[in-house]
Amino acid sequence: MGWQNEEAVLPVQNGFEDSGQSRLNELGYKQELNRDLSVLSNFAFSFSIISVLTGITTLYNTGLTFGGPVAMTFGWFVAGLFTMSVGLSMAEICSSYPTSGGLYYWSARLSGVDWAPFASWMTGWFNIVGQWAVTTSVDFSLAQLLQVIILLSTGGNNGGYHASKYVVICFHGGILLLHALLNSLSIHWLSLFGQFAAAWNVLGVFVLMILIPTVAPQKASASFVFTHFNTENDAGIHNKLYIFVLGLLMSQYTLTGYDASAHMTEETKNADRNGPKGIISAIGISIIVGWGYLLGITFAVTNIPYLLSSENDAGGYAIAEVFYQAFKNRYGNGVGGIICLGIIAVAIFFCGMSSVTSNSRMAYAFSRDGAMPFSPLWHKVNKQDVPVNAVWLSVFISFCMALTSLGSLVAFQAMVSIATIGLYIAYALPIFFRVTLARKSFVPGPFNLGRYGVLIGWIAVLWVATITILFSLPVAYPITKDTLNYTPVAVGGLFVITVSWWVLSARHWFRGPITNIDSSD
Repeated sequence: MGWQNEEAVLPVQNGFEDSGQSRLNELGYKQELNRDLSVLSNFAFSFSIISVLTGITTLYNTGLTFGGPVAMTFGWFVAGLFTMSVGLSMAEICSSYPTSGGLYYWSARLSGVDWAPFASWMTGWFNIVGQWAVTTSVDFSLAQLLQVIILLSTGGNNGGYHASKYVVICFHGGILLLHALLNSLSIHWLSLFGQFAAAWNVLGVFVLMILIPTVAPQKASASFVFTHFNTENDAGIHNKLYIFVLGLLMSQYTLTGYDASAHMTEETKNADRNGPKGIISAIGISIIVGWGYLLGITFAVTNIPYLLSSENDAGGYAIAEVFYQAFKNRYGNGVGGIICLGIIAVAIFFCGMSSVTSNSRMAYAFSRDGAMPFSPLWHKVNKQDVPVNAVWLSVFISFCMALTSLGSLVAFQAMVSIATIGLYIAYALPIFFRVTLARKSFVPGPFNLGRYGVLIGWIAVLWVATITILFSLPVAYPITKDTLNYTPVAVGGLFVITVSWWVLSARHWFRGPITNIDSSD
């Protein structure tokens, strides 16, 4: 388990100094994107998309409701441990196949000639739709946070301005527009933004985890933070194991998006080594700083029912209320809490930016292989070697997905559920092929798990299968159209659409990844 001699496994080709570019040529692809990212920049993209400030803040209400402190502080490590198994398995495959296509390309290579087209088709569509759902949920959560910041800045829930759903969707559209403009810049600028975002996330976590419990006049005891299990909820669920499982959603939703390191490999120097480093380090550091953030905020929690009440100043947005009350109770006003929310807003903004970057590279690679409608259009790169059409496509689809919120938040949550379950299914498929069909034929890259590769791979696959079932369970009883968990409907719908499209059409023309290099190249 670890690093092997690069030349011994994947020999460098004629005259190329960059091992990632050499390997890309071996796999049959030209170098069309600008290979300018360092290992730090590659890590920064995944770390910024995981963004513990984004995921934990967005779903802290869920964690408080289902299990509370115990489900969050210990559930975080449960999800983190199994997520690392997924990340390690992905890193091993990424080292062997460092292409922007990432997951769907891996599935094609690992499933064998007969299954390659169908395997890459299914993996690719689950991956790209999952990524679009991630961008949708991240930018929509920022729009909602802006709504709360405005509400608190204008007097809170009693008399403050509460933006309508139409204003929120306009916020969402404006944020996506900014992300499209930023992602139209060269990779050099995106690299700088990505590194800044990573630093902001780390510093933001340390500032907030120390500042909030320090400012708060009333603090929770260590006993509360580490042993209190909240069973009080309006969902009609009282079984502790069931509650704990539902509380895991916050952690698992946060720890996702690290496939970005794989999608950025064609722009990363020595990607067969640095891509895996980006995946593993992004997960590992996120687990550590995320736990610190969770502890810091939870030590300022003293009244769970009040924080979850829609009657509080923040309208039921738990973390916003924690921040606001900490400063208000100490200094007589909540301005400091609003500024702290601004720190989180910046982190979410850059999380969305990096998510669009990853989306566009996946769309670029998938269209390069002819899998998408109007593929030649999305595969084009501009003079700065940026797939700018794919950038704007990703932003447009993410905006359309968010429009479902105007009709029903239930429908929107179903759409967003693909961000966790759909994306993890895409993560698990190539790992499954690695430990089954390609168990003996897989040729490792510089990073490999040695004799533990198959074991860790099976752990990863079984974990994804487990959370797919668990997160599809009802989240409230009695079950009505308003309380039904639409996750299986959304994910099942995506499965039916992609399989039907394959059977009716795609199987006649999609052949999986297509090489675009010839002997002259």
